[in-house]
Amino acid sequence: MNHTHTGEASPQALQSICIVGGGTAGWSAAALLSRVLQGSGCRITLVESSDIPTVGVGEATIPPIFDFLRNIGADEVAFIRRCQATFKLGIQFRDWLHRGHSYWHPFGNLGVTINQRPFHHYYWKNLAEGHDEGLADLCPSVALAEDNKFAFPSPDGNWPGGAVAYALHFDAGLVAAFLREHAEAAGVERLDRRILRAERGEGEHIAAVHFDNGESLSADFYIDCSGFRGLLIEEALEAGFDDWRRWLPCDRAVAAPTAAQSVRAPYTVATARSAGWQWRIPLHHRTGNGLVYCSDFIRDDDAAEELREGLGGPPIANPRVLRFTPGLRKRVWIGNCLALGLSAGFLEPLESTSIHLIHTGLNRLLDLFPDRSFDPVLIDSYNRDVEREYAHIRDFLLLHYCPNQREGEPFWDHVRNIELPDTLVEKMALFERTGRIMSKHRELFSDISWFYVAAGMGLRPAAIDPLVDVAPFEEVRKVIVQLRDAMGAFRAAAPTHDAILDRLLDPKETRRPNFGAGAGWANR
Repeated sequence: MNHTHTGEASPQALQSICIVGGGTAGWSAAALLSRVLQGSGCRITLVESSDIPTVGVGEATIPPIFDFLRNIGADEVAFIRRCQATFKLGIQFRDWLHRGHSYWHPFGNLGVTINQRPFHHYYWKNLAEGHDEGLADLCPSVALAEDNKFAFPSPDGNWPGGAVAYALHFDAGLVAAFLREHAEAAGVERLDRRILRAERGEGEHIAAVHFDNGESLSADFYIDCSGFRGLLIEEALEAGFDDWRRWLPCDRAVAAPTAAQSVRAPYTVATARSAGWQWRIPLHHRTGNGLVYCSDFIRDDDAAEELREGLGGPPIANPRVLRFTPGLRKRVWIGNCLALGLSAGFLEPLESTSIHLIHTGLNRLLDLFPDRSFDPVLIDSYNRDVEREYAHIRDFLLLHYCPNQREGEPFWDHVRNIELPDTLVEKMALFERTGRIMSKHRELFSDISWFYVAAGMGLRPAAIDPLVDVAPFEEVRKVIVQLRDAMGAFRAAAPTHDAILDRLLDPKETRRPNFGAGAGWANR
């Protein structure tokens, strides 16, 4: 990244930014903006109170986490070591379709493209012809996950190693500390203050934030990372909130850590429970657990008990209850104030999107970066794009719930009968009739992710893409057998996830894996 700064700044250029709140959102903003604005003369101040605890959710991520680390100039191995991270090849969903059933939403590709058609169409054709290859035969991330193994994607891009993709599990509190160090080294000033209120100026602008010690701070631009409270965006600017409980009724979570697992699995587990679902996230030093639930269908005490029953070991800290409302501010950016993270909106962490939404919010800010005129065209474009992104993820989360076959269970009966958004109805109809999935440019979840979850939740296309029949099936069949055999050899040769972690976390290990292309490091 080029930091050269030439010429004088425009007289309208931002000269000061105030980030309200720390945690993952605040320190992500500080780390990225301090790097991008290096040499511009823009002063960045982050205000947080050490006596207000952060929520600390978001222990699992998706693959774009590495883009963010590269964008802030962080050393990925140092990040993994500091944040007690483990690798994540995807999510295993247990009991969602019905009790005793499980399916995978892995990262990475399924099979190979044949005749310019995505492989998932040939997957259905192969089943229809009476063959039984499953995802573990054709998706390397699933094969590795099933064996508690891990391998970095191969640098040549060849299948199967080239089709592996991965993310991280980590300790959210340690992540914020890592990012803080990174940002402060780049010149961000941290103020340990409790904010009493935000003062509105002319129109829809923040004029200053006032602290409990009588001091105040003014800035050109404010980023609200104050969590669900929305100290600036809601309390001062009255953005309003679109409540999405009619679609996503879960509104609480109870979380409790347990000891580290003897074998650290390279995937997240999401298990459907009586009125929601339970997560299990294996970290290096402990296991993160929690139950997301709907308070209309289960009492808090019963939810905590259900979580305890599913822990598989005693909790090492008292359970914490988190209350939330799924949805999104009506406007995330108003005047000179932008909300980020929980102060912008919240979607349950079923697909580990919380931290990703912080980072896409920041990337979008860079695409539409303002000067002190705060052109409404930039702001309107930002707000429209955020609404589209949240709605896309909302629909994807709903796909995990609405096709369930858990008849006779009140919560699951309820979510099966929710009136779905038109956008999801159209997507499901296209898939169930024709097997097609039409994702739009820049949407987070691509066609293959929709395939994994739709197929996992029991949806089956009535017809197969006719272009699949252009290639003689006996030729397709040869390709599938080759893939299956190559997968078997790849799977057998891969090291265990624990072996990779032990090497990576060993301070004496100086050789660095080439992230995104480091199979040689993994297998030497």
